[in-house]
Formats: sequence, structure tokens, C-alpha cells
Amino acid sequence: MKTSIQRIRKAVIPAAGLGTRFLPATKAVPKEMIPIVDVPMIQHIIEEAVRSGIEDVVLITARHKEAIENHFDSNYELEDTLDKRQKEELAEVSRRVGRLCNLISIRQKNPAGLGHAVLCAEPAIGNEPFAVLLGDDLIDAPVPCTRQLINIYEQEGSSVVGVMSIPPQDTSKYGVVAGKALSERLTDVTHLVEKPAPEHAPSTLAIPGRYILTPRIFDCIRDTKPGKGGEIQLTDALQLLAERERLLAYRFEGDRYDTGDRLGFIDATLAYALKRPELAPGVIDLMRKHLAKK
Repeated sequence: MKTSIQRIRKAVIPAAGLGTRFLPATKAVPKEMIPIVDVPMIQHIIEEAVRSGIEDVVLITARHKEAIENHFDSNYELEDTLDKRQKEELAEVSRRVGRLCNLISIRQKNPAGLGHAVLCAEPAIGNEPFAVLLGDDLIDAPVPCTRQLINIYEQEGSSVVGVMSIPPQDTSKYGVVAGKALSERLTDVTHLVEKPAPEHAPSTLAIPGRYILTPRIFDCIRDTKPGKGGEIQLTDALQLLAERERLLAYRFEGDRYDTGDRLGFIDATLAYALKRPELAPGVIDLMRKHLAKK
């Protein structure tokens, strides 16, 4: 008899980083609030979670990140003013953001790594499987990346990380996985390494920031020794998880943008602008104008 699979209802989004790669913009503004066109990066991430069936989003924040919480709250003064000026469509844009999900905010008091950030969510997650989405990674796909991973979890009943193929020279930027290929897209994971040099990388399958994890990950994080800079790496905890229970890697479908990198951010901005019919012609004209100057 097949064991029933517990539904994925909750997601953890770590958002406590300093955003130093985007200074000076992030001196006073959380990097997660920098917009892709006119939508903050963090809203894109939460919308992916909601479209995947997530109900509760656990946001791991730090000091001076209140703007994120405010963005997903109601803003009566703004909405009332827009209503009185007969700008109901704009008022509804604001209200819709506030209705996206149930947001739970937990503060990471010390910058002790991604693994520690996920561990901070344990009181809100409890004994449930959950999703993790990193805010620096936008993944544009007809079926949301998180939904793809949930589908695998529901079929296989085990933790699963989203992976993509990368050039060998880029392995030092990611957590890298290896194991037994079960199909073209699915791998039974046996080995994970955080940011290995190309000559030491076990494969070219990298984790860009999407996970479905069983609650056993919390014990694995507690059992993981801090690494460089005293940080607890989630990749190291996942290695322990793979040794204690089954862990899968799924090569997701979709276009991924590294918005934590300046060129990646520009790439995402152009791609998302070109998807909007009211903006695409003007963006193309602007690109032609600037290319003509080169």
C-alpha cells in the first residue's frame, strides 16, 4: 500500500543578505526590492510559489528589511487615494500584492549562512515538507519551477532539488550534485559539493536555488559543521540528507536568470520587458538605438 504524501503548503524564502554586489543601490533598499521592470524581484519569487500551490511563505529577513514586509501588506492610504482619483486599476494592483499569500516573517539575527537561514524557519514549518526558493534566481517557465519539483516530490515521496547544466568553468559558483541518472531529467543524488573548482567538480549539474525538502533537513543542518566564514552551507546539509534518506535532483524546464549578478539582472529585465506587449516594441527600438552607437 502506497504511503500518502503530505501536501506542500509552505515555502521558505531567505532574504537576509546584504546585497553587496548591488551597492550603492542596496545601501538603504533591500536588494530583493529592486524591480525587474516594475515588479520587485521578491514579488516574482513569491508569485512563483503561489502559482505552485504554496499558501504560507516564511520570509527569513534581517534588520533594515522592513520594506519587504510593507510591500506585501495593505496600504490603505495609497489605495484610498487611488480610489478617490478614480484609478481603480492601480488600486487593485496594490491590493492584489497584499492578498498574494500568508506571509510569516522571521529574523535571522546573525549572517550564518543559507543553511542557518533555512533552520530559522523550523518553528513556522514544523514537521512538514516544504519548498525553498532563493531570491537571486528568477526562473521563467510555463509550469513554475517549484511546481515541477512538487510534482516530482508527489510522485517519488522524497526531497528533490532543481538543477541545471552549466559550463565546467562555472562550477565554482554553485552547489554541484552527482549520482545515478534515473532518466534524462532525474538523478538519484549521492554526492553534493559547494562551489567546487572545475577540476574537483563531480558533475556539471548545479543547483540554482529551488528545493523541496522533508523536515529531516533541520536535523541535518544542526549536524552540519560551519565552513568558511563560520557559515553553515545548505549544500553540506543536503549531503547529510542524501546519506540518511533519498534525495533526487530534477533538471527543470525554463529559463533561469541570476539576478544577483549585474549582467544577469540586465538580462532578466530585458527578457521580462520583451514579454510585455505594451513595452516590447519600445524596448526593441531602444536596443537598436544603443547598438547603433557601438
